[in-house]
Amino acid sequence: MTSMDPAALPEDDPAVIAANVARLKILIARLEPWFALLGLAWLAPLWRLMLGDAPRVQLRAIWRTLLVPLLAIVAFLALWATLAPRVETSLGAIPGPAQVWQQVGVLRADAQAERAREAAFYERQAERNAELVAAGKADEVRNRSYAGKPTYVDQILTSLRTVFAGFVLAALVAVPLGILAGLSSTANAALSPLIQVFRPVSPLAWLPIVTMTVSALYAGGEGALPRSFVVSAVTVMLCSLWPTLINTALGVASIDRDLVNVGRVLKLGLWTRITRLVLPSALPLIFAGLRLSLGVGWMVLIAAEMLSQNPGLGKFVWDEFQNGSSDSLARIMVAVLTIGIIGLLLDRVMVALQTLLTFDGRG
Repeated sequence: MTSMDPAALPEDDPAVIAANVARLKILIARLEPWFALLGLAWLAPLWRLMLGDAPRVQLRAIWRTLLVPLLAIVAFLALWATLAPRVETSLGAIPGPAQVWQQVGVLRADAQAERAREAAFYERQAERNAELVAAGKADEVRNRSYAGKPTYVDQILTSLRTVFAGFVLAALVAVPLGILAGLSSTANAALSPLIQVFRPVSPLAWLPIVTMTVSALYAGGEGALPRSFVVSAVTVMLCSLWPTLINTALGVASIDRDLVNVGRVLKLGLWTRITRLVLPSALPLIFAGLRLSLGVGWMVLIAAEMLSQNPGLGKFVWDEFQNGSSDSLARIMVAVLTIGIIGLLLDRVMVALQTLLTFDGRG
């Protein structure tokens, strides 16, 4: 008796259906960690529920991962909408969710209008330059940059660029120093008092020193990074490098002694030992420090921008506070929510990198 080719089975055959369901379950199991990483942990039990896999278990998981957070958000919004109008400030009553959402639309419309003005500016400039060239006055052609008011989106992008610059600088300083402190007890003894002294220093204390130092040493000029950007980035670096330094030193110092002995037996060079033995073992703790550093850097940046009036979300908040209009509070709350959401997304990015680059893949 010859066996039937599985490809010849009809799609509604029970064997085909069972095979497809099994493949879907395997796919869901593979994707489940990434769903959790993206904050979509409810997708896996929802798919399993649709496949009829342990409905009660999946319903409990959906309740815990989707419905409970949604109910908490709804309760928060309801409490906010109820209590906000009862609190009077010098700028009027605290805006509720509806007023804040309205200002999101206003800020979006302002950004679109500013982009339209920018496009019109460059269009007029191109027409004027073309007329000068046609008239034989090419030497009078000028190409100027648009100097309009930065939009809310521009402020967000400025803050993101600044925090990433400061974070990268902090990592470039902290990781090598942490490896040195973890490998050498002498280096650890030398760095420990400096870490304990400078780690608690507020960004508000660092900012005047950084501002004066950058003003004295950094000339800037056309085509160079703005001085305000350098000041904010360096301030972020000084305040955010400590968690990475401490966690890197701890991770390197706590690696398996057998790995160290293997490196000695094989007579591996220092660079080979660091890249092949030390870093892979210490990566989970290094990434834990990097996550903390990025979170600290994001908080520090907003304070630095507010105090120094450097472009970014912090300056937007301060300008709205100084503006004192009836919509200022709502716009400040838009900025607060934006800062929180971006902080969450930055943390998710670091968890994703940790999952991809470490052996245990735990956030």
